[in-house]
Amino acid sequence: MGPAELMQAAAMARRFYLEGKSKIQIADEFGVSRFKVARVLETALERDLVRIEIRVPAELDAERSDALRARFGLRHAVVVESPTEAVDDAADPENLGEVAADLLGELVTDGDVLGLAWGRSTIHMATALRQLPPCTVVQLTGVYDAGTADRGSVEAVRRAAEVAGGEAHPVYAPMLLPDSATAAALRNQTGIARAFEYFDKVTVAAVSIGSWEPGISTVHDMLSAQERDHYSSLGVAAEMSAHLFDVQGRRIGRDLGERCITVEAERLRRIPEVVAIAGGHRKAAAIGAVLRSGLVTSLVTDTAAADWLLNEEQPGPRPALERTDPDSTAASQ
Repeated sequence: MGPAELMQAAAMARRFYLEGKSKIQIADEFGVSRFKVARVLETALERDLVRIEIRVPAELDAERSDALRARFGLRHAVVVESPTEAVDDAADPENLGEVAADLLGELVTDGDVLGLAWGRSTIHMATALRQLPPCTVVQLTGVYDAGTADRGSVEAVRRAAEVAGGEAHPVYAPMLLPDSATAAALRNQTGIARAFEYFDKVTVAAVSIGSWEPGISTVHDMLSAQERDHYSSLGVAAEMSAHLFDVQGRRIGRDLGERCITVEAERLRRIPEVVAIAGGHRKAAAIGAVLRSGLVTSLVTDTAAADWLLNEEQPGPRPALERTDPDSTAASQ
């Protein structure tokens, strides 16, 4: 390109990239066709006259996020850099909750019903919330330990409702009960029944994921050794909101759900936006299993889990946006 062509290309590029003018407007100004403008802009890129740089905050990984979204058919995937001091046996990095809080601020709209399930990551998220549109907040699961409710999921629901300036519907009951009869009786109690009435109205939900091992799954830690061995023999690979999944995302151990105060899996499947918050290498396989269940539409994770998920050779990913139930798919084959 000669000096005149360079100056014209620079001027057109400035109009297009910096001033936001259309190719037709630029063509009119310079007295050329819009096709000529398109060719000049393309040449400007090829000759390095224009450099386009896409920048996101340093803690976010745009490339992994897009690859993860595409592979699992997610609506949103946000991958956060794993802490440099992270160790293999660590739980979810706390910064996942901060990023998830920002994501909820984008996804929740005025008048929505936000559902929060028990989990360390959802509690961290609620603590990090700074703004939410006016919405109702409902608790989707009982608490890990009723004695810690003020520091756990009940407080998370209250915190989110306070930020949103909306109603809070907490569940004052343990997540796991000794038997199905006790669980059924608690579900019929006035306060808990009122919260359950909102489950079908939830438009955005935030959930956590656990792998089937000590300290990484709340449900695992609540069960006896005999019960853990029983569900392990069924092939449990992941747990979410007291629902158990095998590596292909199929639900197993359904009898456990009868003893739990939690949102039913099929109700979760009908919620338009279900955001899972989980990360770390030890949770990677569990995250993959839950993604294949079709219950989750969006994911906030870290680079350690994302790298494992993008390189795994487990059964093929199930598009989350189809909300397919792998149990019904298997039955139809």
